[in-house]
Amino acid sequence: MRFLTAGESHGPGLTTIVEGLPKGLAVSREGLAAELARRRAGYGRGKRMSLEADEVEILGGVRHGRTLGSPVSVLIRNTEWPNWSEIMSPGPGKSGKEVTRPRPGHADLAGMIKYGAADARDILERASARETAARTVAGVLAKGLLGEVGASVMSHVVGIGPISYEGPAPGADEVGAVESSEVRCADAATSAAMMRAIDAAAEARDTLGGVFEVLAFGVPIGVGSHVQHDRRLDAALAAALISVPAVKGVEIGPAFDTAMLRGSEAHDEIVRVGGAVGRETNRAGGIEGGISNGEVIRVRAAMKPISTLMQPLRTVDMATGDPAQAVRERSDVCAVPAAAVVGEQMAAVTIAREIQRKFGGDTVVELKRSVAAYLADVEERISG
Repeated sequence: MRFLTAGESHGPGLTTIVEGLPKGLAVSREGLAAELARRRAGYGRGKRMSLEADEVEILGGVRHGRTLGSPVSVLIRNTEWPNWSEIMSPGPGKSGKEVTRPRPGHADLAGMIKYGAADARDILERASARETAARTVAGVLAKGLLGEVGASVMSHVVGIGPISYEGPAPGADEVGAVESSEVRCADAATSAAMMRAIDAAAEARDTLGGVFEVLAFGVPIGVGSHVQHDRRLDAALAAALISVPAVKGVEIGPAFDTAMLRGSEAHDEIVRVGGAVGRETNRAGGIEGGISNGEVIRVRAAMKPISTLMQPLRTVDMATGDPAQAVRERSDVCAVPAAAVVGEQMAAVTIAREIQRKFGGDTVVELKRSVAAYLADVEERISG
């Protein structure tokens, strides 16, 4: 499974093409729309989220609600396009509204230099986090594939600004508690404190970042590999999550805390659990040597505060060379809850791809049969 996206933040729409899905996977426009709505939600989001309706159209690869085994193509129309049709026109000409004051923390300046662009809009439109709506399409399909083999992925927020959740990670049966929180934190008291922190930042005309965690349940032992750097599951997950806009750090399990411990305290001893070989702890985050070890996979990502500020930072006008204030695009105060959803989708794609790599199958039926046979063999080996 792999995917490509195309489109700009204020262009006609975003397109996703997902290749490599087996035949027979259930897909619905309503399911895609519901997941896209999750990406738009969250306390601290800006007004644009209420304007983006994310009109979804399935263009190919699906017939009568099931994948055909051919590439799946989905179009998300940008409902704001009529207001931007002149500025973002694909036809020849100029908009007359060039952006020459690059924003600190964005791809603006580096992109302008790299591509020789006089107008930062040539860069910022594609670098925008709006592109993650297209990734969500791939994530929905990947989560559907994981569900067929008994695996699932969820996310939750563990920190916004100075407020952190220190309790245990939610279980697979606690998705409802996470989704009912406006900041996607399972603990009500912590959620309230996070919302107060967002309100304070908004009042100060500032922004907040934070930390979210992705949890994967039911991933069979043996997914990923130690044999090459690009086959390691933890490396693939780290790359997938750090590709989410504004994410600057990733850890597998409590990696940074574990780094402060002695080896005798840092690892998960192998013991008999209920008659089978297993673990009593999960400090490795469900992955050892680049391979899933049968425990819950835990990946955390740190998102920097949003770079577009209501009080713009200093920059240089690239047209004149003079000191200036950065241009201000419409923005959020905090997007950590939404980033958690995107991180969840990227993790789902990564794990689904590695499950396909291990078990194969041109159809969902073949994939499920292969996984079931393998799990039966694993059960016999660890219970012997």
